[in-house]
Amino acid sequence: MKPASYKHYLLFVLLLIYAFNTADRLVLGLMLQDIKADLDLSDTQLGLLTGIAFAFFYSIMGIPIARWADRGDRISVISITTLLWGAAMALCGAAGNFLQLLAIRVGVAVGEAGAVPPSNSLIPEYFSRAERPKAVAIYHLGGPLGALVGYFAAGWINQFVGWRATFVIVGIPSLLLAALVWFTLEEPRRNVPAVEPPREQADSLWHVAITLFANKTFRNLVICFSIVAFFGNGILQWQPAYFMRTYGLGSGELGTWFALLYGGGGLIGLYAGGTLASRFAAHNERLQLLAAATAYCGFAILQAGIYIATSLYLAFLLLALAMVGTGLVMGPLFGAVQTLVPARMRAMSIAVIYLCANLIGLGLGPLIAGVLSDMLRPAFGEESLRYALLALCPGYLWAAFHMWKASRTVMTDLARANEGCSENSSSAHVQQI
Repeated sequence: MKPASYKHYLLFVLLLIYAFNTADRLVLGLMLQDIKADLDLSDTQLGLLTGIAFAFFYSIMGIPIARWADRGDRISVISITTLLWGAAMALCGAAGNFLQLLAIRVGVAVGEAGAVPPSNSLIPEYFSRAERPKAVAIYHLGGPLGALVGYFAAGWINQFVGWRATFVIVGIPSLLLAALVWFTLEEPRRNVPAVEPPREQADSLWHVAITLFANKTFRNLVICFSIVAFFGNGILQWQPAYFMRTYGLGSGELGTWFALLYGGGGLIGLYAGGTLASRFAAHNERLQLLAAATAYCGFAILQAGIYIATSLYLAFLLLALAMVGTGLVMGPLFGAVQTLVPARMRAMSIAVIYLCANLIGLGLGPLIAGVLSDMLRPAFGEESLRYALLALCPGYLWAAFHMWKASRTVMTDLARANEGCSENSSSAHVQQI
């Protein structure tokens, strides 16, 4: 049996993996302006590069990788895919044109698809229902930590040595993390034989899909994540370019500010959200989701304020508050998902969420923002990107509506899930006897 400290070490390593997974995506957004100038690309091409080309393979490959994780060795999945995306990330620096960079980003997407689902599947193995919101929030601290590393380091590296060398330097740590996972973590299924459902159920993707989408709460959470991904990624990938164009900031200066705002605000929000949920609503997912819906409403207002503001520092203040708000919801949301679904489907549940969210959101969000910017350019000139991003902000109100709908059914669905677990456990016990 592993010592109690092992689960905290595992969580820390998974957090590091998630941090570099996030950093690798943010780095590209920070360097869009330099890549645009070097390769002579349009905003629509940049939207394709950051959007659908990456999202399609990231989302589609997430399904078979998650099935592999649910049925096999999750540690191997995480290690191998981390190695793949680190190598592909470094190779981006060798791209000579748009098509080459597009093809290499596909390799990054396939690798990054293997990080989040198996990690989310491992966490509930070691943390109870009451502990999960905080544990999942700590895991998602990798997002703001990735922002700290990606924005600060990549911003200054890009400013001094260019975008090509930046890709290489940022890709190397992922190779080291892949080795750390392989040699220091262990798949718990190796030591504790799992009680499996009938093999035809365990192996049927159709059965998994029917089980997940029969759950009203899960359906609304998938819709909510998809909406947030669409509007959020459309804004996120273009924010660096917006601040560079509007306020004339260099990548180093902007990277420093974004590291503080995204990293600091996200860290505060994530830790506070997970801690508050575990302390005051440990077994009340309805309250957790209601709070998340409220946070998304505030987030919509704050995001819009960023593009209405005419002062750089006011825009930065609103961005910091928005990052705290969005961080508050992550622990309760993913904690609720992992409690809602059967243990053997946890990786798949996350992969399904990312499939829908990324095909719709990461795939189309940045592309639509780029197309809007190009369409508005004849009327607004260099200010076109401001109005394109402003047009995306009300979308968070739509997401809040589906979060509210999920809050209305979550306790009923959780009770049904617990009854199913009890029945399966009793049946397994009888079979063992």
